[in-house]
Amino acid sequence: MSRGRLQDRVAIITGGARGIGRAIAFKMVKEGASVMLLDLLADELAQVVYELKALGGNAYSITSDVSDRSAVDDVVSLTLKKLGTVDILVNNAGISLADSLEEIKEEDWDTLVKINLKGSFFCVQSVIPIMKDNGYGKIINISSRASLGKLSRTVYSATKAGLIGMTRSMALELARYGVNVNCVAPGPIATELFNSVNPEGSEKTKAIIDAIPLKRIGRPEDVANLVAFLASDEASFITGQTIFICGGLTVGMAH
Repeated sequence: MSRGRLQDRVAIITGGARGIGRAIAFKMVKEGASVMLLDLLADELAQVVYELKALGGNAYSITSDVSDRSAVDDVVSLTLKKLGTVDILVNNAGISLADSLEEIKEEDWDTLVKINLKGSFFCVQSVIPIMKDNGYGKIINISSRASLGKLSRTVYSATKAGLIGMTRSMALELARYGVNVNCVAPGPIATELFNSVNPEGSEKTKAIIDAIPLKRIGRPEDVANLVAFLASDEASFITGQTIFICGGLTVGMAH
């Protein structure tokens, strides 16, 4: 494979089995990175690694739960064993839940916070010693446009807004060690989950597109391109920032 802007870098990507995480994995491998993918979807994860290796990429995977701190530490240890270091962490694993404010259950709150917030926090904590020793690191947290508010997504929105706050504070604390921490907040993206509840051509999907100034649904590859840039040395003077990638939807909301 040709040399890319992530040549010889090592990335851990959570939630790498499908959707945005899968697209990020392919983009990073094409840019020259070696990747360790983790997810709970073992079969789909194995398929992604198979396809990445078929491209000539250096890819590994492990079935793991980001909300389990010891499991996260095991992932990082395996990455060190297989790939030697950790240069990049992409906190993409997350879950969503649509429910009205009155009907949300306490266990739903706990589950979303555990995976979306605590899981990302655990992953960052686990890679910090490596990045500090290297004097180098790129951490990208995947939030959501829903962090600005979305109907029937109160808890999900809270966790994704929490990621933005964590990103800013982490960036301040880790800057002295040469570690950049940024956040990407996608709007409507045509993942498997999105397409399953918003079929192409449906009135619901048309309404979503009408609200987007660029008049299309985003692609997982759109997000992957931005993440790869933030993970590269081209973004070395960017830290603590949240970039909304939503076709202008967040701007349109103000009108």
